[in-house]
Amino acid sequence: MASRMAEGVRNRVGGRGEGRGGATLPITVARTERLSPTMVRVVFTGDALANFTMNEFSDAYVKLIYPRAGVEYPEPFDMRVIRNQMAPEDQPQNRTYTVRRWDAENRELAIDFVVHGDEGLAGPWARDARPGDQIWLAGPGGGYLPDADVDWHLLAGDESALPAIAASLERLADDATGHVFIEIHDAASELALTAPAGVSVTWLLNTEDAPGAALVAAVTGLEFPEGAVHAFVHGEAAAVRDLRRFLKRERGVKQTHLSVSGYWRIGANDEEWRAVKGDWNRKIEESEG
Repeated sequence: MASRMAEGVRNRVGGRGEGRGGATLPITVARTERLSPTMVRVVFTGDALANFTMNEFSDAYVKLIYPRAGVEYPEPFDMRVIRNQMAPEDQPQNRTYTVRRWDAENRELAIDFVVHGDEGLAGPWARDARPGDQIWLAGPGGGYLPDADVDWHLLAGDESALPAIAASLERLADDATGHVFIEIHDAASELALTAPAGVSVTWLLNTEDAPGAALVAAVTGLEFPEGAVHAFVHGEAAAVRDLRRFLKRERGVKQTHLSVSGYWRIGANDEEWRAVKGDWNRKIEESEG
C-alpha cells in the first residue's frame, strides 16, 4: 500500500486561507496515540499556541513545517526570511493537515496522520514522534462547514479525508441525514465515528482496484434522496475528478453546494502534485464549460 498512496496521502493541498504568511508557531509533541495500523494521532502543545486562532470550518487545516536535517535556520524562524534568503534545496518542507481537534483552554492541537510504511515525510515522522519533539505550524485555513439548511449530506473520501470527514460529522445537527462513504485499504483502518442517527457510514474495503475505484462506484450507485444535498468529496485526484463531474452533470449539484479537492494523486509525491494541481483543476473547470 505504501507504493500506491505513499507521500501523497495526507489531508490537504492548497485551498483557501493556507496560512502562507511569514509568521510560524513552534509547537511540541505532547503525546501520540495509535488509532489504527494506518493512522496515528499526534497531540501538540506549546505556549505559542496562545497565538493560534481556530476558524469556523470543520475541515480547518494547518501547514506543518519540517526543517531539513543538517540545515541551520535564522532565528526567529520566519518563513518569509527563509524563502527570500535560503536556497530552495535548504528550505523546509511542509505538509498540510486537518485539525482534528483544538482545545483552546489547554492549548492542545490534535492532528491525525495516515501512515503507510517508511515512504514520505510526515507519516514516518508522526509514527516515530516522541513527547518533546518540535515542529512549526502555520495557519489555519479551511473552506467547508456542513450547511444546516440543506436536506441531506454526502461525504465521500479515502483515508486522506478521514480526519476532515470525522470532524465534519461531529458538527452535524442531531437530526441531520445523509450518507458517508470512506474507502480504506486495510480492514483494520476502520475507526469508530460519531455521527447522527440519520447519517449512514459505509466503509469501502479496496485491496485490489485502483485507489478511489470503490468510492466512485459507491457514490454513483447511490439512490439519491430527495432534496438539496451538500457534498464533501476529497481524496485521490482522478477519483475526485470523476465524482465532481458526476455530481455536477448527472445530479445537478451546484458548485456552491460542493466541496471537492484532490488531496493526492497516484504516482506523484506531495511536491510534484502541488506543482501541477493548479493546471489540473483549470483543465477540469474548462472541460465543464
